[in-house]
Amino acid sequence: MNTRKLTLTALLIAFNVIFSSFIVIPLGPIKAAPVQHFVNVLCAVFVGPWYGLAQALISSIIRITFGTGSFFAFPGSMIGVLLASAFYMYRRHIFMAAVGEVIGTGIIGSLMCIPLSWVLGMQNFVVKPLMLAFIISSFVGAVISYILLIMLKRRGLLDRFIK
Repeated sequence: MNTRKLTLTALLIAFNVIFSSFIVIPLGPIKAAPVQHFVNVLCAVFVGPWYGLAQALISSIIRITFGTGSFFAFPGSMIGVLLASAFYMYRRHIFMAAVGEVIGTGIIGSLMCIPLSWVLGMQNFVVKPLMLAFIISSFVGAVISYILLIMLKRRGLLDRFIK
């Protein structure tokens, strides 16, 4: 196990759980959290897809347990971090990680919520507001993480995290 990646993942989980309880976009049964998307892009760049996937899973479980998240957090966050990581690994560019997060969560993740809503007994679930909330939330989180990562890169600090 990589101790550095494990420690950074734990810190990102804590950051995500704490700040996702304050910054939420409520839309019916959905509780979109831009902080989750911010953390997903950081995970894509700093720790990669598997630690990022663990972060998304554990953060979602904790947020649901504390009542600050919903079951719709699972497909959105997990697909988002995997696509952000894949895009980042393919091009090694921070912008691609942000784009992967928006596509993964905003589009694919919101579409994956449709079968989940049927399982949860929400047959009249409306997809368009969900997709809009996920796209806005993931865009806001991805832009903020992109700005932070660019600032770290310009100061020469990004290389300390990525090895």
